[in-house]
Amino acid sequence: MAVELVLRSTRVITPGGTRAASVAVAAGKITAVLAHDAEVPAGARLEDFGDDVLLPGLVDTHVHVNDPGRTEWEGFWTATRAAAAGGITTILDMPLNSLPPTTTVDHLRIKQDVARAKAHVDVGFWGGALPDNVKDLRPLHDAGVYGFKCFLSPSGVEEFPLLDQERLATSLAEITGFGGLLIVHAEDPHHLESAPQNPGPKYADFLASRPRDAENTAIQNLIDQARRLNARVHVLHLSSSDALPLIAAAKAEGVRITVESCPHFLTLTAEEVPDGATEFKCCPPIREAANQDLLWDALADGTIDCVVSDHSPSTADLKTGDFATAWGGISSLQLGLPAIWTEARRRGRTLEDVVRWMSAAPAALAGLDAKGAIEAGRDADFAVLAPDETFTVDPAELHHRNQVTAYAGKTLYGVVKSTWLRGTRIADHGTPTEPTGRLLERQN
Repeated sequence: MAVELVLRSTRVITPGGTRAASVAVAAGKITAVLAHDAEVPAGARLEDFGDDVLLPGLVDTHVHVNDPGRTEWEGFWTATRAAAAGGITTILDMPLNSLPPTTTVDHLRIKQDVARAKAHVDVGFWGGALPDNVKDLRPLHDAGVYGFKCFLSPSGVEEFPLLDQERLATSLAEITGFGGLLIVHAEDPHHLESAPQNPGPKYADFLASRPRDAENTAIQNLIDQARRLNARVHVLHLSSSDALPLIAAAKAEGVRITVESCPHFLTLTAEEVPDGATEFKCCPPIREAANQDLLWDALADGTIDCVVSDHSPSTADLKTGDFATAWGGISSLQLGLPAIWTEARRRGRTLEDVVRWMSAAPAALAGLDAKGAIEAGRDADFAVLAPDETFTVDPAELHHRNQVTAYAGKTLYGVVKSTWLRGTRIADHGTPTEPTGRLLERQN
């Protein structure tokens, strides 16, 4: 294929490290990573980014788009615009809080039909595992979902009930039988029920209502089930550092478990949350600074595999001043890269680390073999980042539907100059173009 486009930078992040390079693109694919001064083929267009960093487009495997059914909370048009503006080129949509949830093939097709014309980035889908849909899991797998999400505690929406330990075992055995992946909201309901419940505006009261033991117990039970069945499981949005030794030991033993954390757990702390500021509410909760330090250590040593947003927005009116009743979710889809980079650089980590956590590892989790790296044969998905430039978060400049964010007013490092999907620029200086994203289905 004739090369159509060459992207050039003095800093290109590849699987082999960061180097000056020219990246050749044809028919939406990377065909070669060449020397920086390589001759541009006749007929090809050159985009030279100077010293701005060229990195692979980010892959966010934890996004609640809520479309259809709760589109006033978020929708494919707005969510994928926010993703594109933030350097994300692929998202996987969670099976809730849309109506209907993605728990049957018919429901999957409804969601795909809604998303198809609205996607600014590539979009894949998780299925849901409920107490009564074991019969639907294999058909959903065959229809191309990337795995199945379940809750071990109440989800917050009645149409997506939790799995108790017996039903978890049943669903996990079914999923393991066809080689699938179960991704788990791991909080134990008994610990939550016995925790002190003091409604009101005080963040300390809310934090006490979601104790670390709830996560730790649920994760230990999940490890035990995965070990027994030789199942493949993934822990969603880890916030409790107390669970890290359990996870590290399970990995060392050969249990097939992976783990994610999120920008809000890695950049925000309980100590800084003002009373009544429910834009900071999420479940599990943002914990203390000492806990955060241990999460960063676990990222560095590989106990935590990846960092994804858990973008879970709602309308502003649901963010009441009472932490007990406010909707729990952080809106950060557009801000994850600069938020993580700001903290990573402060802690002496590199952009190569950030790319591993936010692009390569999420792509590997979902089996997105065409994503997650700048190398020949992959999709020509890129973000162009000015890592030393700063900006102050203005909610009015965010593209997700309800411009509520815990990052308002924060000054962050890392300005996304442009985002590219299969060799086409899909966002320029924070402004998305027309939608060109595709719907993805699991291929293996």
